[in-house]
Amino acid sequence: MTQINLGSVSYNATAGAFEARVDIRRAGQTFRYPCQVAGPMTMDMERVKSGLARHALRMSDSGSNLLSHV
Repeated sequence: MTQINLGSVSYNATAGAFEARVDIRRAGQTFRYPCQVAGPMTMDMERVKSGLARHALRMSDSGSNLLSHV
């Protein structure tokens, strides 16, 4: 079972995007990804969190060159 945990979500006004560290736990291992979702500061937080989780899952499924094992 895959467990997804978002770190503190912040807004980067220069990039016009929300950013957070996202941890994905699979088979007893944790993989950490720096994620970003573009959007206005007024974007619904549920959409932001969902987008950050999807970004992390895409990175997780792309191979080992972008992951950090914790």
